[in-house]
Amino acid sequence: MAFNRISSAGKAKRGAIAAAGLAAALALSACSSGSGEPSATSSPTDGAMAIADYGELNLQLSWIKNEEFSGEFLADANGYFTDAGFSSVNLTPGPTTGVAELVSGSADVALSDAVSIGAAVGNESAPLKIIGTTYQKNPFTILSLADGGNILTPADLKGKKIGVQDSNTALFKALLAANGIGEDELTIVPVQYDPAPLTNGEVDGFVAYLTNEAITVKAAGFDTANLPFADNGLPFVAETFTVTDDEIANDRDKLKAFLYAEIKGWTDAVNDPAAGATLAIETYGVDLKLDPANSNAGAVEQAEKLVVSDETVANGLFTISDSLQDQTIASLAGAGVTVTKDQLFDMSLLQEVYDEHPELIGYAK
Repeated sequence: MAFNRISSAGKAKRGAIAAAGLAAALALSACSSGSGEPSATSSPTDGAMAIADYGELNLQLSWIKNEEFSGEFLADANGYFTDAGFSSVNLTPGPTTGVAELVSGSADVALSDAVSIGAAVGNESAPLKIIGTTYQKNPFTILSLADGGNILTPADLKGKKIGVQDSNTALFKALLAANGIGEDELTIVPVQYDPAPLTNGEVDGFVAYLTNEAITVKAAGFDTANLPFADNGLPFVAETFTVTDDEIANDRDKLKAFLYAEIKGWTDAVNDPAAGATLAIETYGVDLKLDPANSNAGAVEQAEKLVVSDETVANGLFTISDSLQDQTIASLAGAGVTVTKDQLFDMSLLQEVYDEHPELIGYAK
């Protein structure tokens, strides 16, 4: 059975960065807090028009314009970006890790993941920082059929044939290492992003996304099983808001205004997943002819299981606790990437936004 690839998890972000592209980008890059009335140096107060004029902002999406970016669509459609002081926010579709775009200056902010950004920082000394994350849990999974591989525990991987995309090979090997499984205890089968090799029996398991192939394969009538990476040794964050060190130093208020608007957009997406899915289907991704049932299911899955956590309930959306930062760093180490928390994360901007606008913490309605 064929699957529509526009709703697949075939993301360039889901694996190692392209070294040549990053090197070229690096070469190119070589050549106040407040409350009450908004000002040009503070985030806008809730419901007030911003005085600051930040002009355009270029936001690089990690993937196509589907429901994965419900919060961005709602922030744009509901005027939150405008209220925060932006004349426009350009949503540029992927697939991409966003690393080359950030370093070259073609993107102001990129949605990416800790593995791609960590690899760029740790291996290439890219001047990047993660300043927040949409997904508290990454959505990677080993997808299998219940009447086939039925992979529910790491031990179930042994002796199986696992379909792994080239960009996800290092990540999959990190999953094995985290669970003490040798590469010689199973067979890695190179695949693309279409899950057809799984549904036609060529492989027993398939590296996928919980919000994508896990939904589309099940919707096609298959009884499925999942082995989520986040629950089995690799709890790194994904859909990370990533910027350059230079932007943090020189455009701090602009980034804070962006985070303010994003929090409001994702608050809407969490409370009404269908609204974000509808914008993806009918407006932002209309040319993709997204499947409404799958898009709505994906929006609900991410809103209920990936975007929110005990940490976000206590401290607000996009926050990354010290514990989760430590877990992310450990996950990267398992993938062969050496980087420290201070090199990868800067949560101070988000903290300032919440200090100035504590009403944003209570996103649940």
